[in-house]
Amino acid sequence: MNSMLNADVIRSTLSQPRLSTYEKYTVTLDEALELYQWNANISGAFFPCLHICEVTIRNAVSEVLFKQHGNQWPWETGFINTLPNPRHGYNPRNNVQKARDKVSDVNKVIPELNFVFWQKMFTSRHDDQLWLPYLRDTFPYAPSYSDVAALRSEIYNDLEKIRRLRNRIAHHEPIFRRDLNKDYEVIIKLIGYRCCDTAQWLCSHQNVVSLLNDKPR
Repeated sequence: MNSMLNADVIRSTLSQPRLSTYEKYTVTLDEALELYQWNANISGAFFPCLHICEVTIRNAVSEVLFKQHGNQWPWETGFINTLPNPRHGYNPRNNVQKARDKVSDVNKVIPELNFVFWQKMFTSRHDDQLWLPYLRDTFPYAPSYSDVAALRSEIYNDLEKIRRLRNRIAHHEPIFRRDLNKDYEVIIKLIGYRCCDTAQWLCSHQNVVSLLNDKPR
């Protein structure tokens, strides 16, 4: 760090409790600040990857919903009744109803739905209507040796990992202790199940790998 800068003042600005997480894994305050900056940089580098992954997944699910329920699926009672309606916690049915109340175009409903909505579309409750008939066509590059239920479950679990990473980044939390190489591989894998060209395109434009190779020791 620039010798003209006062590391103690910077720690005070960021807050000691926040920086203490980084100080546990470093020797000096300067090293902690370097790790903090790297964490911010790698978090930023993941955003385009998370963006492409989320858009890929929600468009894939939307395509299946179009096939099963038509191009006005957010307004179809037959679809809405397939969604859970819990009293507590995240409510997919309410999420759709609130999103569709704001607009009249299905393409404007899609980005209004939470990431967790798209993840929860990969639960077993949707196997009969959506995934048994459509999963292979929707993810044509997924491994053929997995049966549909196992593949659908794998996608759900991968989306849970991605969602947790996404939430930590969105709240400016530390991610340096995660297996970020694995996180990146999961993102690319899911996109690749849908479209190999898109996965390769993202790989050629992302900055995650170079930053992972440059992580402070």
